[in-house]
Amino acid sequence: MDYETATRDILALTHGETDTVALMATLACEIHNRHPLSDWTGFYRVTQPELLKIGPYQGGHGCLVIPFSRGVCGAAARTGQVQNVPDVEAFPDHIACSSSTRSELVIPVVNGVGKLLGVLDLDSDQPAAFTARDEEWLIPLLAQVFEKAE
Repeated sequence: MDYETATRDILALTHGETDTVALMATLACEIHNRHPLSDWTGFYRVTQPELLKIGPYQGGHGCLVIPFSRGVCGAAARTGQVQNVPDVEAFPDHIACSSSTRSELVIPVVNGVGKLLGVLDLDSDQPAAFTARDEEWLIPLLAQVFEKAE
């Protein structure tokens, strides 16, 4: 995957945009179509205290509601820490939104004033699909894109 080109293109597409849903929709599409192992790419938005709801995504159906207390997405939202899970079957309390998911990468999405907007969730039907290089690409990209998000 060409991380530099993807970053340049995504930053150009999102330049000046502050609407959270518009940004999430654009990133879900771009990341999904560029990452060769992500078969579900999307966002879960914080809509109430301790609650995530499905946001823009690419792929099959996702879970509609995820409490912070459950699953990989909930763990990322609750702890503020990236969750890179090479084998979802080994993750306690994994929520199986799709029976084909084998690995998952979930990154908290925070704006420039430190407000948790949601999480970016990448799922793969391959075990150990997501690497440290994926994290090194996505974490600063999300920070830059969502810095001024509302």
